[in-house]
Amino acid sequence: MTILTTRILITLLASLMAVAGLAGPSHAVTNLTDAQAASQLSAVGITRVSTGGCTTRSISTCTSYEQINQETVSGIKTFKSISGCAITITGGTEVGHASGTYSHYNGYKVDVSPTTCVSNYITSHYSYSGVRGDGATLYTAPSGNVYARESNHWDITYYTCGC
Repeated sequence: MTILTTRILITLLASLMAVAGLAGPSHAVTNLTDAQAASQLSAVGITRVSTGGCTTRSISTCTSYEQINQETVSGIKTFKSISGCAITITGGTEVGHASGTYSHYNGYKVDVSPTTCVSNYITSHYSYSGVRGDGATLYTAPSGNVYARESNHWDITYYTCGC
């Protein structure tokens, strides 16, 4: 088996585990308040928008960071740093997303605007790993984090703070 074949198999396995909900952090999760996360993200120039112009977790049109995992915040900060892209978060821990262990509500996911810079970085630096049941194209980072291209945003699952 070649190194490339081995890498592809590892990437596919990581993606399948993530989609099946079998991958995940091997340590305790630290959840942040909306204010704590917003402070960290705005300090590095990451912005947020919501259709409702609000941050309340219990309102689906808001974009909330309440109870987001520190690993998720660190992950999107790392992604911004290595990609050099402007990052706008359009979805956080607010209600209205799909449920599951590694869900938005549980603090593992963020949605980001699909700018040309973000899309080009993901598709050229991460491994294509198939198509999710809802039709989203999947890319997996070497860290195991999964980037899913939905219709109007990137749905990112952070299992670790590395990209």
